[in-house]
Amino acid sequence: MTEFHSRTTAAEVLAGVDLTGRRMIVTGGASGIGAETVRALAGAGAEVTVATREPADAKPLADELPGRVLARRLDLADLDSVAEFVRGWDGPLDALVGNAGIMALPTRQTTAAGWELQLAVNYLGHFALAYGLHDALAAAGSARVVLVSSGAHLRCPVDFDDPQFDRRPYDGFAAYGQSKTADVLLAVGIAERWAADGIVANAVAPGSIHTKLQRHLDRDTMVAWGAMDEAGELLVPAHFKTAAEGASTTVLLAASPTVAGVTARYFEDNREMPVVPGGPDARTGVAAHALDPAAADRLWELGLPFVR
Repeated sequence: MTEFHSRTTAAEVLAGVDLTGRRMIVTGGASGIGAETVRALAGAGAEVTVATREPADAKPLADELPGRVLARRLDLADLDSVAEFVRGWDGPLDALVGNAGIMALPTRQTTAAGWELQLAVNYLGHFALAYGLHDALAAAGSARVVLVSSGAHLRCPVDFDDPQFDRRPYDGFAAYGQSKTADVLLAVGIAERWAADGIVANAVAPGSIHTKLQRHLDRDTMVAWGAMDEAGELLVPAHFKTAAEGASTTVLLAASPTVAGVTARYFEDNREMPVVPGGPDARTGVAAHALDPAAADRLWELGLPFVR
């Protein structure tokens, strides 16, 4: 347990923490909870590289925190782009935050590698990035990897018989939930393999926040969630967080000394969540299927042939 809670902001988590000299990467760090993650880490003194498809989008953050925020192009759906990013990185890396993601695409789309797009962006791209940056993480001596997952993982284990929806009917939310289970399993896989290098890895659920992540959702879905009225105006239900609150658990795992050494765990609202069976009625906790070492190994082997 920590002293922080669901309404703690990212800046409050790092109050009094000096990250001067630390180097970090945040994927999708130009907007939403990613931007608040960057703002908190850089505000505490870290040098943060925003890895994004449009580096110009990070200019406001760079202007706000001169010398502490950099930006480089990264398209997680394109493994050549991931490889180019890795080749361009030099020196130690203290924290890698896999924040970028896409959600609930209405139709099945695939990448050049043949992967369903949500699994490709949310899992495979981050796997290839972390794998390629292993030596940089190891060079830091006590590096951290944080994967942004979601409560959607509770209802969707990885379907290893048909992960790309080649045969089963495509469902955008099932594909999203599967990809978020994969993020937790990636943290487990990294923790298992790289502990001797001083690298820890954890997954987080940021909670419900209005961000660009919902851009593929239709009005009926948003209304059903209580996040939009019938006229199409956004609403903010009581359980929704601000982006700064949503980023707090990510920042906790990426940089707070209160969780130093913690690895292969799943956090929400700044606390470690209990293991639950998962399934269609699960609402909170971390599903056992997302922490299964055998599934983590199987997923690692599934992605390994695609890394550069």
